[in-house]
Amino acid sequence: MTGESRGASAESGQDKQTPPRGKWANNTEFLLSMAGEIIGLGNVWRFPYLCYKNGGGVFLIPYFVFLFCCGIPVFFLETALGQYTSEGGVTAWRKICPMFEGVGYASQVIVIYLNIYYIVILAWAIFYLINSFQSPLPWSTCDNWWNTDLCHSRSGFLSNPDLFHREANWSFLNNVSSADDFEGFNYSINPLLLVKSPEEEFFRNRLLRVSHDFSVGAVNWDLALCLLLAWVICYFCIWKGIKSTGKVVYFTATFPYLMLLILFFRGVTLPGAGQGLTYYLYPDFRKLGDPQVWNDAGTQVFFSYAVCQGVLTALGSYNKYNNNCYRDCFGLCCLNSATSIFAGFAVFSVLGFMAQDLDIPIEEIMSAGPGLAFVAYPKALSLIPGSSFWAVLFFLMVLFLGLDSQFVCVESLATAITDLFPRRLRKPGAREILVLVIAVLCFLFGLPFVTQGGIHLFSLVDYFGPSGTSILIIACVETSVVAWIYGADRFLDNIEDMIGYRPLSVLKYLWLFVTPLICLLTVLYGLIQARPFTIEGHTLRLGSSLLAGLLMAAPLICIPAFIFVALYKDPKRMIRASKDLRQIRPHKPLLTLCDYVIFKAQGQTKESEEKGNESNMEESAKV
Repeated sequence: MTGESRGASAESGQDKQTPPRGKWANNTEFLLSMAGEIIGLGNVWRFPYLCYKNGGGVFLIPYFVFLFCCGIPVFFLETALGQYTSEGGVTAWRKICPMFEGVGYASQVIVIYLNIYYIVILAWAIFYLINSFQSPLPWSTCDNWWNTDLCHSRSGFLSNPDLFHREANWSFLNNVSSADDFEGFNYSINPLLLVKSPEEEFFRNRLLRVSHDFSVGAVNWDLALCLLLAWVICYFCIWKGIKSTGKVVYFTATFPYLMLLILFFRGVTLPGAGQGLTYYLYPDFRKLGDPQVWNDAGTQVFFSYAVCQGVLTALGSYNKYNNNCYRDCFGLCCLNSATSIFAGFAVFSVLGFMAQDLDIPIEEIMSAGPGLAFVAYPKALSLIPGSSFWAVLFFLMVLFLGLDSQFVCVESLATAITDLFPRRLRKPGAREILVLVIAVLCFLFGLPFVTQGGIHLFSLVDYFGPSGTSILIIACVETSVVAWIYGADRFLDNIEDMIGYRPLSVLKYLWLFVTPLICLLTVLYGLIQARPFTIEGHTLRLGSSLLAGLLMAAPLICIPAFIFVALYKDPKRMIRASKDLRQIRPHKPLLTLCDYVIFKAQGQTKESEEKGNESNMEESAKV
């Protein structure tokens, strides 16, 4: 046993027949892998929109409140847990508290959701990237086979500007003679809303080929090939484990920053950029009183920081025991939030240019989620000279932003499975087969998302799979287990043993009270405000409602289920940490508050103490 893995690694509790566990070659690989996971598409298309929607710069106030009270504490907890136990997202929880092993399984269910549907966005990005090499861009004109009579491009706008005002008379369209005739359409009475941009029709009619009856329909085989290509790229990024992942992230985690920087400088030099940035950051302090703004901030923080997915624990588990994960986590959190804010400048400067160029309010072109990345922003890029070049850069950025998040999620699942069966899956060649099986299965399960009704299924899984409610509940359980059962003081002692000094004491009280309370209140608010089984105000059909309920229940049911499993197996050791974990102060109370002992020490076995002393002697000899 080496000094770096003294007493806390999984190997200490395994026999000599179990192959050793890998480690990052250096700290840079760990940092880039973490950055690649937490900095993704949400930074580009979700955060800027939420800022615009929720009061501009004022949104940063609730955002940073949730960040410091919930995001950073849970982010650090999961990373430090992985480094301390040297175990993946399931076995790490088994080691510190067997009763709550289900927390690890719950996070892996969410990772499975992400592995199946998130990569579909990469298939879209590849499809757009291939089409970006055409000039003119295929989504900038209305003379293609997928366009309808409702399509009106920019040239049509310039030729008939009077038709594009709210008071314009569109009665000639589809033989509509009065406002009453619009009732047959699934739109507002305003006839202007009948007009479709070529970008929107490309997205719906060419890329998705949406079925309006919610049926699955046929597989779009060109999209299926793009999905296959995305999985092939993903597989060869991680098939060798952290040996290949650690090298790939040098490119995939840094290249999007170069693209974002280029797009930023191009955007701020366009006319109208100032108007877009004003919409992005202009503060509206009235929004602070809206609970929905705070709910959006909390949801954004938890999604953006990839907490409660087992990914942070898996990546941290490959660290050397004495790595300063405390410093790393704070640096990564600052980088993530700074990237989100910076991405807003790149996005809204270009949207401001489009609003000025078309002489329309920016709120009429703003949209959330995929609509921003695949409709609004491509439309803006099509107006810039050399549009094909800028489109290629943008979709390369989207592809790499999503790619490293995707393959790190696959890595997390593979790590969790490997640590559950180390004797079999750490053998030479077993890792490659395991990742291949995961990739093939996820690809097959992903095929329904590239059918004609795939977007409906995509929206359903995206909304109810890794839902904010599930993640907040898991975060509440995680912090409560570590702080109240394992013991916040004992966990801080473990961290001190790893990094050489004690973290800020405020973390203890955040884990004990603040983070669980805020998570619980946010969940309660969401349940009170939300209409059951609705997406953006639209009530789901019975079949979709049943699937939505299953998606939400699957991860959460793991927690109580494994409590009963632990109760059946060994009720006397349900809350006792593994004897293999090194404790530097085994006789110190697990938790104290205001000098009062809340939970006494569990003590340390003689075997564990001897292993800890042995590892200390080895490290001293190395020094």
